[in-house]
Amino acid sequence: MATQYFWRHPLAEQVREEGREQGRAEARAEMVLRILEWRGIPVPQDVRERVEACTDLDRLEILARRALHATAAQEPFTEE
Repeated sequence: MATQYFWRHPLAEQVREEGREQGRAEARAEMVLRILEWRGIPVPQDVRERVEACTDLDRLEILARRALHATAAQEPFTEE
């Protein structure tokens, strides 16, 4: 009978993957905010919260691309 350690269990791998996914989303959200800040665009708290709440990696990628050309913090969301 083989011993299956928890860290090898499929549930453990799923938890690790969810953690990695969350980390990637947090990093992309931070990048969106940094782009706006680097461009000298003030980021109000409501925009910051909206970006940080997003967990969709594709959506965050779109927001980052839009932030490159934005002139106001709300602009990356205007095409929704």
